[in-house]
Amino acid sequence: MRHLAIATGLFIATSVAAETPVLQVYTYDSFNTEWGPGPAVEAAFEAECGCDLQFIAAGDGAALLSRLRLEGARGEADVVLGLDTSLIAQARDTGLFAPHQVQAEFDLPIAWEDPLFLPFDWGYFAFVGQVDGPAPTSFAALAASDAKIVIQDPRSSTPGLGLLMWVKLAYGDQAAEIWADLADNIVTVTPGWSEAYGLFLEGEADLVLSYTTSPAYHLIAEDDASKRALPFDEGHYMQVEVAAKLAATDQPELAERFLTFITSDTFQSVIPTTNWMYPAVVPSEGLPAGFETLIQPAKALLAPPDQAAALRDVALEEWRRALSR
Repeated sequence: MRHLAIATGLFIATSVAAETPVLQVYTYDSFNTEWGPGPAVEAAFEAECGCDLQFIAAGDGAALLSRLRLEGARGEADVVLGLDTSLIAQARDTGLFAPHQVQAEFDLPIAWEDPLFLPFDWGYFAFVGQVDGPAPTSFAALAASDAKIVIQDPRSSTPGLGLLMWVKLAYGDQAAEIWADLADNIVTVTPGWSEAYGLFLEGEADLVLSYTTSPAYHLIAEDDASKRALPFDEGHYMQVEVAAKLAATDQPELAERFLTFITSDTFQSVIPTTNWMYPAVVPSEGLPAGFETLIQPAKALLAPPDQAAALRDVALEEWRRALSR
């Protein structure tokens, strides 16, 4: 009888586990760290969905798209979270994504209408450092300074790609010259944001390519007001990060439910103090104290998805040539 009871218990446990739907979400590395949004989002969504939400880190943002292309329709992802406006056109061209049905009022600086890609946060790129006194206020001034910087690879990182777009939109045909002048300021190029910011915090560089919101982390989490983002006269390039449902998902209803959850107060209230970005939908309690101290760019730069795709190859070649000299 004891063996029968044990066997029956194992059968029931196995049956319950088998009935629990699993939702697999590809995202970038920093989203799914213990200090990122992943753990809080996972716990909150699982509490209401009765499912097993699994975040799978796949490198930085641009690396997500590369992995999805490689896997094609054979991939196991149901949702991808972490592409951005610079990658939308390329992502759409893969044919791997399905339309969503989410309706939301977004708090973005731009109008948003896209049947495939749903915003979950946004921000402005900036160089961040612990700067006492005068600091560069343009790319030209940065290149003329002795400041050592660390940036991300545009082939694997959305901040790295955003930097390419920033320089290209600000300088046009003179972008190659700016990169040539900046080359001796660059200490190293990392695959993703986490590696670059880590090197900066370890004192390997004076400035790191990050976001205007990054100083909020140091202020709120560490009570450290010494880090600041440098305002640039050319303006700052904007990033909108998005999520999307894979067409090949075997959990279409659960994937849709997760996308709806992304626009909720529960999800959006996690973003400012874990992902350290602006939420796509400002939660009912507003932004945390400390966000009011952040710089506000005088000019916002953003290439529409199709223009970003058209500029990418030219800008990438200018960057590659400058750094290979």
